[in-house]
Amino acid sequence: MKPARSQRPLEYPYTWDQFAHGEWACTHVQTRLDEWLPRLFGYHMLKLGGLSCEMATGHCNIQHQVCIDKLNPLRNMEAESYDLPFLDKAFDVCILANQLDYTDDPHRLLREIDRVMIDDGYLILSGVNPSSLMGIGRLIPWRKNQLPWSGRMFTPLRVRDWLGVLNYEIVEMSCFGMIPATRHRTCGVWFENACSGLLPAIGSLYFFVARKRTYPLRPIKPKWKLKKSLSPVSVNYRTGG
Repeated sequence: MKPARSQRPLEYPYTWDQFAHGEWACTHVQTRLDEWLPRLFGYHMLKLGGLSCEMATGHCNIQHQVCIDKLNPLRNMEAESYDLPFLDKAFDVCILANQLDYTDDPHRLLREIDRVMIDDGYLILSGVNPSSLMGIGRLIPWRKNQLPWSGRMFTPLRVRDWLGVLNYEIVEMSCFGMIPATRHRTCGVWFENACSGLLPAIGSLYFFVARKRTYPLRPIKPKWKLKKSLSPVSVNYRTGG
């Protein structure tokens, strides 16, 4: 298993237009996101990365939304992903769309997101499944330096383990999109319906909804009982006179 931290420079995507089949991937992620947005409540939402900034969240109940990136024109703040300029437990929801594969230290990124998330807050993230038909395209020599194949592409099970270490409850975990069908979408839908049983294993994109769980620590009091002190048994007797 390759280490999570990388020493090589990674091309950081800031718009879906940089991706091969970017419109197809964005549409699929947006469809799943639309199913969850009406269920989310709170005061503040964080959309981290340019790809997250382009996700439509206007119909969400959370009105105050902070979009962070360095290049995407839809951003309203610039900041380092590893050092977010917010207090602890500041956001109710965080969206991280296809950004985890393009960071050199995903553990550090998730810990920073966890720092600014409130207890019972929601983290929504997506990425490319390396075990899918789309993921194995990185083995083609002329594609390995193109997006999305130039990213790390962690498996959904590995991402789930990382979230588990941070005490996140997986509310939804799904894979979808067998093949990037941009021109013949009808054929693509038919193919996915025919192979729906294989989607959890080889779907091109994965989608997580995780909820932060914080369990209070309660000291365990020792159940010590003091032994009763020994006392002599009184004896009643009469003395003969």
